[in-house]
Amino acid sequence: MLWFVVGALCTVPFAAASTHSHNRFHERSSASIQSSLNPSTSGLNEVKWLESRAQARKLVAQLNATEKASMVTGALTGVCIEYIPPVEKIGFGGLCIQDGPAAIRVADLASVFPAGVTVAATWDREMMYDRGTAMGDEFKGKGAHVALGPVAGPLGRTPYGGRNWEGFSPDPYLTGVAMDRTIRAVQNAGVQANAKHLIGYEQETQRKPVTANGVTVEAVSANIDDRTVHELYLWPFADAVHAGVTSVTCAYNRVNSTSACENKHIMTDLLKNELGFDGWVVSDFFASFSGLEAANAGLDMNQPGPVSVADMTDTLWGANLVRAIANGSLTETRLDDMVTRILTPYLYLGQDSKDFPTPDPSGQPLFLENFQLLKPGTPTPVGRDVRGNHSAVIRSIGAAGTVLLKNTNNTLPLKAVSNIGVFGNSAPDVTSGLYYPDFGFEIGTVVIGGGSGSGRNTVIVSPLDAIKDRARSTGSTVQYITNNTALTSGLPNVYPFPDICLVFLSGWANEGQDRVSLETDYNGTAVVESVAKICPKKTVVITHSAGPNSMPWATNEDVVGILAAHYPGEQSGNSIVDILYGDVNPSGKLPYTIAYNESDYGTSILNLTGALAEDSSAWQSNFTEGQFIDYRHFDANDITPLYEFGYGLSYTTFELTSDISASKTVSSSVSPYPAAANSSLALGGNPNLWKTLITASSSVRNTGSVSGSAVVQLYVSLPQSGVPEGTPIRVLRGFEKVPLEAGEEKTVSFSLARRDVSYWDVVAQDWKIPSGEIELSLGFSSRDLKTKSSVQLL
Repeated sequence: MLWFVVGALCTVPFAAASTHSHNRFHERSSASIQSSLNPSTSGLNEVKWLESRAQARKLVAQLNATEKASMVTGALTGVCIEYIPPVEKIGFGGLCIQDGPAAIRVADLASVFPAGVTVAATWDREMMYDRGTAMGDEFKGKGAHVALGPVAGPLGRTPYGGRNWEGFSPDPYLTGVAMDRTIRAVQNAGVQANAKHLIGYEQETQRKPVTANGVTVEAVSANIDDRTVHELYLWPFADAVHAGVTSVTCAYNRVNSTSACENKHIMTDLLKNELGFDGWVVSDFFASFSGLEAANAGLDMNQPGPVSVADMTDTLWGANLVRAIANGSLTETRLDDMVTRILTPYLYLGQDSKDFPTPDPSGQPLFLENFQLLKPGTPTPVGRDVRGNHSAVIRSIGAAGTVLLKNTNNTLPLKAVSNIGVFGNSAPDVTSGLYYPDFGFEIGTVVIGGGSGSGRNTVIVSPLDAIKDRARSTGSTVQYITNNTALTSGLPNVYPFPDICLVFLSGWANEGQDRVSLETDYNGTAVVESVAKICPKKTVVITHSAGPNSMPWATNEDVVGILAAHYPGEQSGNSIVDILYGDVNPSGKLPYTIAYNESDYGTSILNLTGALAEDSSAWQSNFTEGQFIDYRHFDANDITPLYEFGYGLSYTTFELTSDISASKTVSSSVSPYPAAANSSLALGGNPNLWKTLITASSSVRNTGSVSGSAVVQLYVSLPQSGVPEGTPIRVLRGFEKVPLEAGEEKTVSFSLARRDVSYWDVVAQDWKIPSGEIELSLGFSSRDLKTKSSVQLL
């Protein structure tokens, strides 16, 4: 969804963050670490859910067709991005639906959290949950019933995707875990989570229909085969449903030539029937392009309701659904199902309670009320402050999601440095207001991307300010130039030459457009080269970016340190200072692959020009690479990456001190296919797919001199002789972040469910375990695998 917002923000003094980020190390100090997809935190209570569904059906029986239609048709009035009006006679207070995946966007006095890609880079289930809890608290505090997030689509088929940063990783397993943890946390806070965007939404270019020369050109069609859908793009949505997500957003694009929001196969056959989704499907903003077709295909809510901005009184649904029931083109049973799906989570989460906060009125002047710019003199009420102590969580995650890629001669952490140089356009405070424009800006630190996944900052701690604060406490001098144009012309005003040069580069991305290059913005490469000339073998580069960047300077011997800090949220400066000075030992790992050359990725954005751009039939994005995206592509084609998936350095060292030990959890052979489902509420698909079949364990030791956290990663290789063509060489199927004191050793254990060791059989239309030896590899990245074992299940 894309919505442009303007308005003033109230600034408040920044309260110092707590020591939460430093104390987290001690939270899991047991000698054994158990990894599992199913977190210990509660998910959906099946009994309570079924009771809520029964109650919802009783309430629906009291409604007439007009009232039912109003509950599935959005409105553009009120203080929320999307809105469903109340129906007082059944005690339904309406639904306030708000963006987004990293912040409650249309709000003041709310936090801007690290982006999804940053959270994925932590490889930390607890932090994923902590972020979701804090976000859920803020959404509820602002009176939002539904938070539009987290994001599993785009998954990240190509690194050029403009919204990849809103999601987590191009690996479906890592994204699935992050979806699971986020959803459970948000909903345990009393707010409905929303998994988006279903499905194949992998580019911004031509994502929606456009009119060119009087001709409507349809949205790009993501053409994906059945197996790739199941094993790649649908995988994290299964995790979302399994976690109990209450709503799902369908995407703008077409899938196999049918609009996602009127695609029965996607919404009904796959999501509701196969995955057992019992909540409601909502269109992305103005993503429903038909009336009855969408309703009959499985769409449960049309947002925002009107056909277009030009005609706010016309709607595809509303009264049209009432007429459709009267003429028999829509059954009342289908409409009842739509309303029941919407009411059930509302009741389940207690959102019908009088104690649930009302929508914060400060949201209204912060977006385009009736699509008019906010005018001077418009009343701007101060909203409720919902931030609490969330700055500590944000600071912790920002540091943990920073990946140390290079550290020659242990340059970091910074020790005795009396003269610090700070350079680059992502170092200083923002220059164009606290809310980022969708086109970005030249000078100012980047803490989040643009569009509906962005956030309205109340405060930003810039790296330059945080470094200057730290330098004052140590008596160090800080010299800085943050204008990239000036930097590429030389550094004549730097004297004396610094002991260390910190270069902060930016890579902007936002909804509505794809990246055209993976280079950092505003001549980032030239900036690095210019700084390195006056700072030989003392230059450290920090990137604030949406994901992979090309790094032609990575092999420059004068660049001794590289940190990928992603989009760290409002505490950006504090997070990076914690890493630079060693207050926090870096433990982040890449949730994607960084290539030597952009062409190494193998996938790109479909972008047509000229006559082809005006031909709907030409907008066909064929996913012929199947499952071979990111590291799977690099492995299959034997391409050496610059920095591989799962890679990241530390200020200490780790080793696996025992071979991987793997065993079956069943005494006899298992069936290739799962037994039939035996549950009335099979969230995430057949419950037998989620049962553990294999356990594995090893031991890991901190062999260095300082405490830190190892991220142990488990990869599965299915026997190539027993699987169809197109099977990846290896896929991630487990990970665990293990905190270790210097010299400490712990056992780490993994559980593999049936789904983890199966492939999608397109003929049987079911998950199948292959015959032969299933290989398990354990290590510290996708290319740094230390020990292997194998198990045969059939």
